[in-house]
Amino acid sequence: MPRTPEENERIRQISKEKILMSAMELFMKQGYHATSIDEVAKHADISKGLLYNYFKGKEELLATMVEARIGELVEVMEAAASKKTPAEQLKYIVEGAIDNVRDKPEVFRFYLHLQTQPESDEVLVKYSKMLIEESARQFNLQCEMFEKLGVKEARKRSLYFSSTLQGSMLMISTYPEQFPIEEIKAQIIQEFCG
Repeated sequence: MPRTPEENERIRQISKEKILMSAMELFMKQGYHATSIDEVAKHADISKGLLYNYFKGKEELLATMVEARIGELVEVMEAAASKKTPAEQLKYIVEGAIDNVRDKPEVFRFYLHLQTQPESDEVLVKYSKMLIEESARQFNLQCEMFEKLGVKEARKRSLYFSSTLQGSMLMISTYPEQFPIEEIKAQIIQEFCG
């Protein structure tokens, strides 16, 4: 019996996800430029032809990853914004960010590394800028949350909040076994949301 269009689409999505995960793993392990399409296909256990059926090349893989990451950032902030109070919104951001890094520390490190690429790297810098621009947009939404909290100098407080959260996320991604994740999460929530 032939497959239905829905089954074909499901198989297609599974293959694309497998390719993207393989590319992510290799980019993190070897670096973007040191990873070849052949290696991605081999790691995904598919043919190079099938990979090219889904993606034009390595840069399209990276672009797809960055677009997905930006989508995740937008989703988190939209979900946070749907909470009733600014304190609940900020708490949602803290919990989501820390839980995400705890669950996927290597992904956090990958995107952090991508954001700090030298401007002379013409391929990577455009994706770095996309991530930085979206982070700046999300930061402005966060500043609005602090303004609604009635905090004096909301932008400075938001910068301090972001610095505290990002620093904690870096420590979690670097030293997950030695970092008291739940205690620090509770402390950040108490300091900024209480």
